[in-house]
Amino acid sequence: MNSTIQSPSSLPHEQQPVAWIAGVGASAGLGAAVARRFSEGGFTVALTGRTAERVESIAAEIRAAGGVAHALAGDISNEATVGELADRVRELGPLTAAIFNAGGASRAPTLELSAANFEQAWRTGVLGGFLFSQAALRRILNNGLNAACSTGRGSLLFTGATAALRGKPPFAAFAASKAALRSLSQTLAREFGSEGVHVAHIVIDGGIDGERLRQSAPQRVQHAGDDGLLQASAIAESYWQLHHQHRSAWTQELDLRPFKETF
Repeated sequence: MNSTIQSPSSLPHEQQPVAWIAGVGASAGLGAAVARRFSEGGFTVALTGRTAERVESIAAEIRAAGGVAHALAGDISNEATVGELADRVRELGPLTAAIFNAGGASRAPTLELSAANFEQAWRTGVLGGFLFSQAALRRILNNGLNAACSTGRGSLLFTGATAALRGKPPFAAFAASKAALRSLSQTLAREFGSEGVHVAHIVIDGGIDGERLRQSAPQRVQHAGDDGLLQASAIAESYWQLHHQHRSAWTQELDLRPFKETF
């Protein structure tokens, strides 16, 4: 190994690559798992979520494990807030990975779905995705890395769902927002791929074994059995691998599901 090459973890904190993860909530959730994986890989991680206490708790956990983590709580669907968050991210070092994981599975029959709830799903999952992408791309494109690098300048990854491919009741709001987010990812991939930014959309086809599902659908968790649900840490590993793909063979869309899931 060339002794002049430094791993991310051996660099001073201000020179370490930065991963910005939006949609960090539960400690056992996907956002937290992605943050842990990138921290383990030597990244400074910036964590964004609506609830300051939860975000800070996860950041503190990562710091206790020896990582560098910053809690940047805020509403990702608010343009001014996203701008402020992006300015804080810029101060941490060169942004090379941005992961959009925001948006929940809102559930209601169409005739009972309020316009306010439909709009909220859109604001979080689509407008939030756009604002986050815009802010992240500006920093990735100016992170000092050469687009000719084997892995490119950086990556922009979106957490999607099966609903992005086919909608079904009672998930009208969720399906509409996820389909729009998928289309946004395709647009950005075509627009910024040649500039060295790897944009990928990850279809999560199945339930994630975490706090939210265990509280809302304990019977589903029990019925799934061993490895019948997606493990957040396993999904996070796929995000890590996507970020490191060689630019000659980038994945634009990846679908992940448990081995038991029918499709």
